Amino acid sequence: MAAKQNARTLLCALLFVGELLLAGSLSSQGMRGTIRKESFGKTASGAQIDLYTLSNKKGMEVAITDFGATVVALKVPDRAGKAADVVLGFDTLEGYENGTAYFGATVGRYGNRIGGGQFAIDGNTYTLPKNNGNNTLHGGVVGFNKRVWKAQEIASKDGESVEMSYLSADGEEGFPGDLSVKVVFTLPADRNELKINYTATTDKDTVLNLTNHSYFNLAGEGNGDILDHLLTLHAKKLTQVDKTLIPTGELRDVADTPMDFTSATAIGKRINENYEQLVFGKGYDHNWVIASGGGKGLTLTLAAEAYDPKSGRKLDVLTTEPGVQFYSGNFLDGSAKGKGNKAYGQRAAFCLETQHFPDSPNHPNFPSTLLKPNSVFHSRTAFRFSVK
Repeated sequence: MAAKQNARTLLCALLFVGELLLAGSLSSQGMRGTIRKESFGKTASGAQIDLYTLSNKKGMEVAITDFGATVVALKVPDRAGKAADVVLGFDTLEGYENGTAYFGATVGRYGNRIGGGQFAIDGNTYTLPKNNGNNTLHGGVVGFNKRVWKAQEIASKDGESVEMSYLSADGEEGFPGDLSVKVVFTLPADRNELKINYTATTDKDTVLNLTNHSYFNLAGEGNGDILDHLLTLHAKKLTQVDKTLIPTGELRDVADTPMDFTSATAIGKRINENYEQLVFGKGYDHNWVIASGGGKGLTLTLAAEAYDPKSGRKLDVLTTEPGVQFYSGNFLDGSAKGKGNKAYGQRAAFCLETQHFPDSPNHPNFPSTLLKPNSVFHSRTAFRFSVK
């Protein structure tokens, strides 16, 4: 009897432990968050496009499509716990396929501008399509934002992840080399942060500058302008530009100018001043030189902070890149009808595009954007949200 009783006790104990392990496993899965895949329509050429929605237990949700590796929606709570979508975009694929504002897109092969639409590597000149006056902007006429990427849900140790990959062929938009790019979007389970990790390899010398072009309004997309948002840029210099917004090569001090955001300042406080750089950009559309020089290796450094006093939402931008382009939505004019058919007017949002400097291939004194075979490009950026 004692032996039977001991066996019964052991069996019960094992069953209890099994239940605990199962419960723990289910709880872990729940804490990790969720990911949902659904159709986002078909392109004009018939390619199937999907939408991946990641969510966590902290109240954040981010939707990403494989068309342009684009952030379509990003919902975070305000100080009262009410969630709102804080990025501009469209409800349908057609908006992204036909749009010109790069809402939420992964931008490449070269984000920002290349002066004169050309650059040279080892004496060989490469000519690019000009789509911004005499310059090339955001990779050319059909940049990465207009390409169909291959999407894959991947395991992540701290949350839900979607990997987007794309092979940019040698000669695409004038750039040399077959370039293999991967962009991994991760939503951690335990904090409201969108992590974006970039990697790339090439079989020929080429230039590369990848970034994400999300437009933020921390009060909620389509909810007025962002002129009252407080911005801090951890940068004491910017790359001065000419009237076509191409860097002159000078790194200009921002002290005692309306370009100084070293302490929290309302975006609209000085935006209309008669200052040359503001006149050229019709507001802010410049690359700030991150004071720390960017993260060392893959270590993130704080580049920028934005805060909306009304909602209490705060955004910290951390990166390994040496620069950040602050764009105040100057060229939005209401013609783009976004989510819910809202008209996105001038300064309805701002961008903080982490990057190497504009036109770096034509400025040897700038951090190099040259990528060589047998080397791997790595870059990390995190958009971290909180309330206060």
